[in-house]
Amino acid sequence: MIKSRRMRWARNVAKIGRRRQSGDWFFHHDNAPAHTALSVRQFLTKNGMTPVPHPPYSPDLAPCDFFEALSSISKDEFRQCFEKWNKRLDKCISVSGQYFEGD
Repeated sequence: MIKSRRMRWARNVAKIGRRRQSGDWFFHHDNAPAHTALSVRQFLTKNGMTPVPHPPYSPDLAPCDFFEALSSISKDEFRQCFEKWNKRLDKCISVSGQYFEGD
């Protein structure tokens, strides 16, 4: 079962890597050992996928933690959440990764 899930994930990632032409999207996942393993990084590179670096210890910047909730929200709600996430990322970059609260 786990192997079939991995294979399905790999096929989907490869398909996305081939389809993306515009370069206007980002691939993000957390720093879990399964995601940072050399074999995973090599696979992603081979398929044209460069993950966005994940800031450690920043749960508010970790949409992967909320992946299961995605099926229960509308596309508009997702879009709004994604825009807020981008703002938090921009803020994190502007303060060089230092702690901040709010906007």
